[in-house]
Amino acid sequence: MEELLNFIDTARDARELKRALAVKLTFEGYVHAEIIKILNVTSGFISKWKQAFEADGVDGILLGYQGSTGYLYKEQRQEVIEWLQQKDHWLLEELVAHLSQKYDVEFKSRQSYYDLFTQAGLSWKKTQKRNPKHDAEVVAAQKKSSTSACSSIRRMWSRAR
Repeated sequence: MEELLNFIDTARDARELKRALAVKLTFEGYVHAEIIKILNVTSGFISKWKQAFEADGVDGILLGYQGSTGYLYKEQRQEVIEWLQQKDHWLLEELVAHLSQKYDVEFKSRQSYYDLFTQAGLSWKKTQKRNPKHDAEVVAAQKKSSTSACSSIRRMWSRAR
């Protein structure tokens, strides 16, 4: 029981803490209905974690999944961010090649590359100096049309007064 109390005092994860508290309350004589109200859990939850604690101690109520390790270590990630910040122009393909050649890393999702750009304080959006659909003749015709339409509206407005 002392091991359980120490664990409750040092629990890092709310899910592990809830499991430990459910076990503790059962050992203190609380009935399932009271524990359900206190912790907002099910009777099956209480039974499952009490049995796990009885079988394996505190290790039985620990989370089994600890997450996967990242593709880049913190130091490597920082190096990549600094590399990006030193450059004048950025291309996604260049970042992909750099990570592949230097760190032997290839992300499954493009979002991971975009996250690196964001962490470096950069936008990865592709910009264009000009509208590729821009046609000077169409723009001139539209301006002429707009000007004549405005003139017509002004004439109608002045007559209406």
